[in-house]
Amino acid sequence: MHQLKWKDKHLNLSHPAVMGVLNLTPDSFYDGGKYGRLDDIIRQAEKMIEEGTAIIDLGAVSTRPNSTDVLEEEEWNRLKAVLPALRKRFPDTLLSVDTYRASIARASADLGTDIINDISGGRFDEKMFATIAKLDIPYVMMHIKGTPATMQQNPVYDDVVIDICNFFDKQLKKLAALGVTKNIILDPGFGFGKTVEHNFELLQRFSEFKKLEHPLLAGLSRKSMINKVLGIKPENALNGTTVLNTIALLNDANILRVHDVKEAVEAVKLVEVVAGN
Repeated sequence: MHQLKWKDKHLNLSHPAVMGVLNLTPDSFYDGGKYGRLDDIIRQAEKMIEEGTAIIDLGAVSTRPNSTDVLEEEEWNRLKAVLPALRKRFPDTLLSVDTYRASIARASADLGTDIINDISGGRFDEKMFATIAKLDIPYVMMHIKGTPATMQQNPVYDDVVIDICNFFDKQLKKLAALGVTKNIILDPGFGFGKTVEHNFELLQRFSEFKKLEHPLLAGLSRKSMINKVLGIKPENALNGTTVLNTIALLNDANILRVHDVKEAVEAVKLVEVVAGN
């Protein structure tokens, strides 16, 4: 569980790792449009690596609430020049692509992508699981209720943690039937089809997902669960993000997915000292 190994790569999770978000989209909720030029993308990747990120997660489709779908061709156009440039410039850094399309996952892997981060947990593309089995690379399975366009329209759960655990169990069995039992990372999907109350209950009970025996990812960075409680905008939510990241680490998060790498790395170091690691 603490060591992911595939091909000639590995990810050591005996200490929590940081996944830095690098959005290539014009409309993401926080940093949309900031990294439209290749020079800007490379400069931001270099900054995140210097600050201690283990993974760079590239997103070419915004999945913020009420977002509309982007054509597959447009998603690939945003990725196809960036991936080989980053792979050449930073050969030792793990690259992740945030996509729910099997075709994009396959094409990205062909250009050196190490990890596929799927917000749909295999629900939006019936070919995704078979593709992951063939690629034999790590897979982030996230939970979402509905779609980005509909997910915040009155989401309801019997018990948010148990319901998401049941979803993961069902999807993990589908992957196991294809021979995939390792290198799976679980993300309960903060903000994806959850109310503020659901999100804080997930955070409070985050360690319950450990029973599924896969590494856990927490994606809390600058999200509305912070902004709505504090009455602020995403650009002012760094302090709140660090607070919630700290709570996630204390509740057994293995990976923090963040926009701000330096602060997340510092949180990891301080929590490790408190834990005596």
